[in-house]
Amino acid sequence: MRGFVFHTLALISALAVAGPAVAQGNFTGHLDGAGQVPPFDTQGQGQFIAKSRPGDLEYKLIVANLSNIVAAHIHCAPAGVNGPVGVTLFLGAPVAVNGILAQGPILAPDANNACGWLDVDDIIDALESGDTYVNVHTLQSLPGEIRGQLR
Repeated sequence: MRGFVFHTLALISALAVAGPAVAQGNFTGHLDGAGQVPPFDTQGQGQFIAKSRPGDLEYKLIVANLSNIVAAHIHCAPAGVNGPVGVTLFLGAPVAVNGILAQGPILAPDANNACGWLDVDDIIDALESGDTYVNVHTLQSLPGEIRGQLR
């Protein structure tokens, strides 16, 4: 099963890279422990995929080799810098997932987020800037076990 999930993530990554450019509203990020600040030693990995149109943002977050997942967010900050949460993608009791952790529309940023995002178009603008990342938080690493900058 781990091999299947890894190959699925690799295929999604390849398709995302070969797909339309950011200007057409596609955003992706490969998540791993090396992307964490500071890096975290883990076999966990993930893929974030989003497609946008003005006022509309759909996403899918796929993870593998993680347990005790308690949260996942979109944060605002450039690569190599930790930033505040802008959008909560998952929040709940600890789960182990090899596959889709969360998916659907993003209807709004988190209320009173420190990124200053007021609506979906603000989130899309931030994604286009390249200064956003997705982080998956686990009980093993509450600051985040895997991270990927979005582009």
